[in-house]
Parts: sequence; C-alpha cells; structure tokens
Amino acid sequence: METLKAGIKAPTFTLSDQQGKMVSLNDFKGRKLLMYFYPKADTPGCTKQSCALRDVRNSLKTQGVNIVGISPDPPVSLGEFDRKYKLGFPLLSDESHAVAKAYGVWGKKSMYGNTYMGIIRSSFLVDEKGKVSEAWYKVSPANTVPKALKSLNK
Repeated sequence: METLKAGIKAPTFTLSDQQGKMVSLNDFKGRKLLMYFYPKADTPGCTKQSCALRDVRNSLKTQGVNIVGISPDPPVSLGEFDRKYKLGFPLLSDESHAVAKAYGVWGKKSMYGNTYMGIIRSSFLVDEKGKVSEAWYKVSPANTVPKALKSLNK
C-alpha cells in the first residue's frame, strides 16, 4: 500500500454523495478540505468519528475548511447515516474503492484471525491548491479531530 506524503497533489475524485449529487475535489478549490475515510457507516467507531467532525464543523468552516467523509457504502446508506446523526457534510460513496486505492487507504486488515481487504481509517488535510498538507494513516476515531485542529492551529 503506497501512502501519500505532504506536499504532493491530492488525487482527484468525483463521487456521489448521500443525496446523489456528484462531488469533486475541484469543488473545494480555494478552500481547505478535511477528508476522512471510514470503513462502514453507522458502526461504533465510524459514528464516533463522524459525530466528532459534525461537532466541530462550524468552527472548521470559519477557518475555511470543508469536511468530506468517504466510505464504500452506497449513497442510500450514507443518506440514512447522515439523517440519523445530522452530520451535515458530504458523505461520498466509493463502492469501487478507486479513490481509497488512490489515497493508499485500501489494504489488508485482520479481525479474529481472518484477513480481508478494507478501508484503513485515515484522514487527509488538503490545502487550497489541492495539495496534501497532512496525511494521517491508521488514525483512531477519537484522534481525527484533535490531529486536524492541531495542524490547522500551527
């Protein structure tokens, strides 16, 4: 699994959000973007992570930062997740795993002795010009927000 480093151009993407609207990396040009990849909507860790981001959404917006969550879930599941927790930011469906692969977050995982392919929970801060300014691989749900805030407040 190749990982992204700070300073490189973020891989472009265009994915469907929870409302069926196509969302592209280029839509955020001129603004910072906090992207987070999570394994499955409405599971304990993913809910904790998403709700933590929801809770700082307005504060980040005043700093010129948008939030986008990306998972392999279909748009319908993402819509249910958004409505249930009132997340209020785009949740993008990467059912083919193409974007996850481009960001180096699709890889081998193991649970209870079984090995399988899945999302490696990771977050990225992309600057106004579309370059990766921070990459956090294997980030815990509890650390996504603190790591982002620390980076933004340097």
